[in-house]
Amino acid sequence: MLGTIINGAAILIGGAVGLTASRQIPPAIQAKLKVVLGALVVYVGLSTTWKAVNGSFGQVVKQIVVILLALVLGNLAGKLLRLQRGLNRLGEYARDRFTQAGAGAAHRWSEGLVTCTLLFCVGPMAILGSVQDGLTGDFKTLAIKGAMDGLATMTFVTTFGWGVMLAVVPVVAYQGTITLLAQSLAPYLQDKALLDAVNATGGLLVLCISLIIFEAKKVPLADYLPSLCFAPLLTWLWR
Repeated sequence: MLGTIINGAAILIGGAVGLTASRQIPPAIQAKLKVVLGALVVYVGLSTTWKAVNGSFGQVVKQIVVILLALVLGNLAGKLLRLQRGLNRLGEYARDRFTQAGAGAAHRWSEGLVTCTLLFCVGPMAILGSVQDGLTGDFKTLAIKGAMDGLATMTFVTTFGWGVMLAVVPVVAYQGTITLLAQSLAPYLQDKALLDAVNATGGLLVLCISLIIFEAKKVPLADYLPSLCFAPLLTWLWR
């Protein structure tokens, strides 16, 4: 739960700073923060995958094949379930509400609550980070998400007011529930090979987030989330 707690604290801190600051963060500083966050995402993704892929040459090859198969099957399942399309619609709805908010909308705390709850919860990082936190205690993905949410909250409070900070409640409830569910599944993944498969696949998905941050490529990341289920299953079947 540490990752979710950090995420929630970042939202509150970002909101408090946004309410007290006399002006928004200059674009130049925002660009630098974006580079720093992107670099952290690359580090977290690569280090997670690197630590999970281990053993003899044959075992490493086997793990890589399992990961690739899991990504392919996960993407197919995600497309059939239309995960990315559904999240995109929710995200577009939230962004439309923010765009339509006028200068006099600062008192509309309920609008801010709904808008930011959608934006902070629909992203794949919320699910991926919560699963990692629950299975292995790795909170780095949620910590990075928290930094992003905190910076976004600093901007949103200038439009919607303090109601934006109330989004911390549904965010903590949503991510905390996923983390607890993942913790309940952890005993069934006590085999190190199964956890390594989840971590290696999750690390690659985290790495893909950097492409989105740097706007290098639009990756339908949500469609790949089922890969986290296929990875341990394929590892268990291929013994």
